[in-house]
Amino acid sequence: LTVLNAGRRYLKAEDLSGKVFVTSGLGGMSGAQAKAAVIAGCVGIIAEVDEAALLKRHKQGWLMEISNNLDHCIARLREARKNKIALSLGYHGNVVNLWERLVHELDTTGELLVDLGSDQTSCHNPFNGGYYPVQLSFEEGKQLLSSNPGKFRTLVQESLKRHVAAINKLADKGMFFWDYGNAFLLEAQRAGADVAKKGADKTEFRYPSYVQHIMG
Repeated sequence: LTVLNAGRRYLKAEDLSGKVFVTSGLGGMSGAQAKAAVIAGCVGIIAEVDEAALLKRHKQGWLMEISNNLDHCIARLREARKNKIALSLGYHGNVVNLWERLVHELDTTGELLVDLGSDQTSCHNPFNGGYYPVQLSFEEGKQLLSSNPGKFRTLVQESLKRHVAAINKLADKGMFFWDYGNAFLLEAQRAGADVAKKGADKTEFRYPSYVQHIMG
């Protein structure tokens, strides 16, 4: 319902075939995002750093394909988008790398390859394994979290700033992004990322919450 309503509200579209939804998280509640994309008929690319979570969703049949190669992900995205094929593709990697690759595609080809975007990393618990920084692999991140939680926290906040910078570039060109109630925008703001709503007070963000804006 969230994906369908986002399409209706932001894209003025009842039919989401050929539309692309990019997000992250295939763990607990976030694992349903892959299935939601296919039910809605769009192309869903979902990033996840933990291979075990990807394999679980693939085994369940909720995730159609898995890849750890961004070139392959972009090629599959283009193919499914062009042919209007419903697809759920799990990218085994950090979502920041995926967002930055989409910015690179925009900068080099002029193509905006994503229509809808969100995030379901566990940003309500970002410094204790809910969010892994892009600067490290998943295993390196787990080791640093154990050995130096202060450094881990710093890297998470740097990663959140990169995360938001990429989303902002794509949103400025027409992608519609929303907060999925996971404290992503709140933690990004605390990290110093550019998520403030222009001309509004500090409690308002430039991107809406799905609860009020999409499901409300």
